Amino acid sequence: MHPLEERIRTFYGSDFEALALEVFHYQYEHVGAYGEYCDYSGRTNPNTLEEIPFLPIRFFKSHEIISSELKAEVVFKSSGTGGERSSHLIGSTDLYCNTFRKIYRNQMGDPKDQVILALLPNYLEQGESSLVYMVDHLIQDTQSDLSGFFLNEYDALIDRYQKAVASGKKVVIFGVSYALLDLAERHPDLSEATIIETGGMKGRRKEMTKAELHQELKLGLNCDHISSEYGMTELLSQGYSQKDGLFVPGSTMKILIREVNDPFHFLPNGKTGGINIIDLANLYSCSFIETQDLGKLHENGFEIMGRFDHSDLRGCNLLVQ
Repeated sequence: MHPLEERIRTFYGSDFEALALEVFHYQYEHVGAYGEYCDYSGRTNPNTLEEIPFLPIRFFKSHEIISSELKAEVVFKSSGTGGERSSHLIGSTDLYCNTFRKIYRNQMGDPKDQVILALLPNYLEQGESSLVYMVDHLIQDTQSDLSGFFLNEYDALIDRYQKAVASGKKVVIFGVSYALLDLAERHPDLSEATIIETGGMKGRRKEMTKAELHQELKLGLNCDHISSEYGMTELLSQGYSQKDGLFVPGSTMKILIREVNDPFHFLPNGKTGGINIIDLANLYSCSFIETQDLGKLHENGFEIMGRFDHSDLRGCNLLVQ
């Protein structure tokens, strides 16, 4: 295990910048495509987070982004709704598991106290999904026979939910947006569940804003609020939103907002721009990613506002305001 990995595994937010700069130097030396991009940008010795070059996310479609020191243990692929699928070569699945478990427990609770139900039909059908990988491990962590995946078996999911509530367990339901809307049309009473939508209509339904989606789900599922998960194939860290709709990034994740027409100029809180993500858990690929999502920073989290024109219909990102 690389010494940086050990530090990332136990990292809880102290001096993020110093660790990120060390990760930069490691990736500049060992991740070929990223090193070449840094050379091209002329930024090879940053002293602050803002001086680090952020790799455009489209590079995950055209290049193998992985450290020369190891081989991929698994390859995750995006849903590819808009065409070509991105590929994320994972150098350490154990680091991924450590990361998503720590973030989930911190923000959503201990899986051992929960029953987790997953309504992610398109990801299951397509395969090679980082989201399915994560949720599958969280389901195993519940150690409950009631937890599990469902394709389009809405009645079976409702029945399982009712049994879980009767057992006294907290119920968490992960669901892709269009499948949750299909479920909501049945008007089940899921008032005891925490609903986590993961975004994405996958071309199955018309796109709508986050607010519109959550309003329909609250009415159809009889829930006070809807939570969301922000993640993507190219990331190993996640953010979750609760009642206020603001995403809170995990401790290994930091959001910067760039000026749309100047990728090296960053905006203050409250201003809308392109989302750049630092994901320390991406140690063996690229931790510095320029996404095609639009958003803004707030004191207590970040908000997703939409996406750039002509970008893909991203797997875990819903079209929003």
